[in-house]
Amino acid sequence: MGATERVTTRFTAESTAAEVLADVDLSGHRSVVTGASSGIGVETARALAGAGSEVTLAVRDVEVGRRVAADITATTGNTALRVARLDLADLASIAAFVAGWSGPLHALVNNAGIMATPELRTPQGWELQFGTNHLGHFALADGLRPALAAAGGARVVAVSSAAHLRSAVEFDDIHFERRPYHPWAAYGQSKTANVLFAVEATRRWAADGISANALMPGAIMTNLQRHIDSGEAERVRARSGVPARAWKTVEQGAATSVLLAASPLLDGVGGRYFEDCAEAPLHTPGSVSGVAPYALDPAAAERLWDVSLHTLG
Repeated sequence: MGATERVTTRFTAESTAAEVLADVDLSGHRSVVTGASSGIGVETARALAGAGSEVTLAVRDVEVGRRVAADITATTGNTALRVARLDLADLASIAAFVAGWSGPLHALVNNAGIMATPELRTPQGWELQFGTNHLGHFALADGLRPALAAAGGARVVAVSSAAHLRSAVEFDDIHFERRPYHPWAAYGQSKTANVLFAVEATRRWAADGISANALMPGAIMTNLQRHIDSGEAERVRARSGVPARAWKTVEQGAATSVLLAASPLLDGVGGRYFEDCAEAPLHTPGSVSGVAPYALDPAAAERLWDVSLHTLG
């Protein structure tokens, strides 16, 4: 596949995660899905398990995770489900998860996230959405890099959002220390960071056989919207420009995630942004889809990587 050729597949916005992996055998495959206790995280884990992967559910609430794991085993017959605690806003929790991992890791799905929160900060003083959605996942992926390298051909999946169109990474004031805080600007910035991570991880880790891609799962109502009241949720629906009939089920929302995590169709592909099971075109003004050029900018991706390393110390 040429470097500039846009990736398409036979799957569409209507495809489900199970359909994407229906003919894929993941025997011997090991995966981690963050935020796998609700929403598309559950269905991402279910589809991977259904294809035979050993799946670790990385979740904040282990009891909820265990219930989800039991449900996935009941629906797929796969008993190779593990549950481990992970709080992406807590560096000690991330370090403990990494320390508890052994052996190769074939797919890391950075699915967890928070959206449009009030102005909150991590214990280090970082803006919470950037700290959780980007820095937490950055630290996790970096810590698991040896396990990903050991797998040979491993993949990292960064679940981004069309909200990345709201904001580039504002390097001069990432953590809203001088500019007024806006929940959606903060969320958008963190989602742009997810795409830039995929661009730079693919470049830096190519020698280890690791590729990374980002995606927009689609318009789905899940627990991610828990910080939004019902009136705001309706305004979000209206502003999205997505007609009601086009809102996805969680099974459809997880389809692009599992495509990037485990489909042979994506072998050798990295540093790209996908929507509806295909690589997205560049965003055009007035559209609610596509990828912003600033989210694929290699200079910004390299700068963000260096800033992230420095921030994490």
